[in-house]
Amino acid sequence: MSDAAEEELSDEELAAQWAAEDEIDDGDNEHERVLSQDEIDNLLGGAAGGSKENSGINFLINNSKLSHERLPMLEVVFDRLVRNLTTSLRNFTSSTVDLSVDEMTSVRFGDYLDTISLPALLTVFKAEEWETLSLLYVETGLVYTLVDTLLGGKNETAEMKIEGRPFTSIERGLVKELAEIILADFTLAFHSISPVRFTYDRMETTPRFAAIVRPVDAAILVNVRITMEGRGGNVQFCIPYASMEPVRDQIVQMFMGEKSGGDNMWSEHLQTEVWDA
Repeated sequence: MSDAAEEELSDEELAAQWAAEDEIDDGDNEHERVLSQDEIDNLLGGAAGGSKENSGINFLINNSKLSHERLPMLEVVFDRLVRNLTTSLRNFTSSTVDLSVDEMTSVRFGDYLDTISLPALLTVFKAEEWETLSLLYVETGLVYTLVDTLLGGKNETAEMKIEGRPFTSIERGLVKELAEIILADFTLAFHSISPVRFTYDRMETTPRFAAIVRPVDAAILVNVRITMEGRGGNVQFCIPYASMEPVRDQIVQMFMGEKSGGDNMWSEHLQTEVWDA
């Protein structure tokens, strides 16, 4: 009897000990920080009152498009393009043409295609020596301005109404000719950096058919403003970073011919003279 009582007593003590441990654990859990539903929504970028693009995980994912590698030599190339293209377009349209580079930034390729409104004319051009593709987008307003300037349309400086109709074959032909002029001057502007020839590849009217890289790939976006007698629009270059990889070392330089060892010609001349001496 005494042994059974001792065993029963030990079981009761063990149960009491377990209950005490559970109470201690419950007391510790009361001090733990529990996120509210508003805090969870804000963390995930789904807050009702805030912008999804600037909050939570969405901000961390999309923030990479704000920090991009600076390309000083590419800025020099587009400055030369503006000077060359100003003369070329004046000869092409026989009217006063003003050009300026409005913006140069980094974007995700898929996000950029989503911003293009229909109807659209997207020119895919190829860098022959690099064997890579890039995009040239002519805005609808500039297309209508080009047609009126070349074919004698209304010379109105007021903002034009953008129609939702598909582009005609005449408009497509004029935009193709404009794209070829731009690519020819772009080739000349790039010649001092690296010998390359940009050629017309094809034209697409639907952005998803102009996908030349993956949507998540980064690209450099350059916006060039073209004005013809008070009217005009934008021409946008969307060049994937992968397309410029063959000349990356040249376009990241701070100035032309940046080297650590000096001019090779003078170095070889000095070696020859020292050897002769």
